[in-house]
Amino acid sequence: MAETLQQFIAQVKTKQTLWALQDSETEDWVVLDSVHFENAETMPLWSSAELAKVHCTEQWQDYQPAQISIADWLEYWVDDLKEDDVVVGLNWQEGDNAECYELELAEFTLALAEVEQL
Repeated sequence: MAETLQQFIAQVKTKQTLWALQDSETEDWVVLDSVHFENAETMPLWSSAELAKVHCTEQWQDYQPAQISIADWLEYWVDDLKEDDVVVGLNWQEGDNAECYELELAEFTLALAEVEQL
């Protein structure tokens, strides 16, 4: 497992939540063109609300951090994202020197399933 993925999983394990950006009016989620995967879109995810909130500017100014439990991710999100060929971006960053770590949905979901507390 890549170091970035290990760190992310360790950060979300305790609270059993991850964060994405959701438009407060339309309830749409931020999804953007993948940096590393051709013909794919990325759903950026963060390990805390604070990290997500930093990105609520400019084109995402109408968005707010929204909590997704690991249980909900595994039960509701995976099938829809898989159907749409979406990959995930962990602790997403923007800017000229940003490192955007993206990975396949299956790899991410498997790692999450290992730390889900039932």
